[in-house]
Amino acid sequence: MHHHQSPEMKACIDECLACYRECVSTAMGHCLETGGEHTKPEHFRLITACAEICRTSAHFMLVGSEHHKHVCRECAEICSRCADDCERIGDMQSCVDACRRCADSCRKMAA
Repeated sequence: MHHHQSPEMKACIDECLACYRECVSTAMGHCLETGGEHTKPEHFRLITACAEICRTSAHFMLVGSEHHKHVCRECAEICSRCADDCERIGDMQSCVDACRRCADSCRKMAA
């Protein structure tokens, strides 16, 4: 049986995958190339954890798991922290924006 995805869920899946892509490319490209604050363990763990929870949230929604609400709640929290940390370090606005959009979308899915 094919489960139904609401337009909101489809939008959230898209935001999660976009944020996953942005965090991975920012971490592996920008952060590793720039060094300094960008490669401090706390920041680097956060941005890679953010990428992974975004991918996981998208996966839970794509497979129609009833557990997607708690995964999305956690994703929203991690994305918000990642956005704040990327903003604090600076020069990562596209990552900040992707994380904030994903956090907003996941918060709605978790409600």
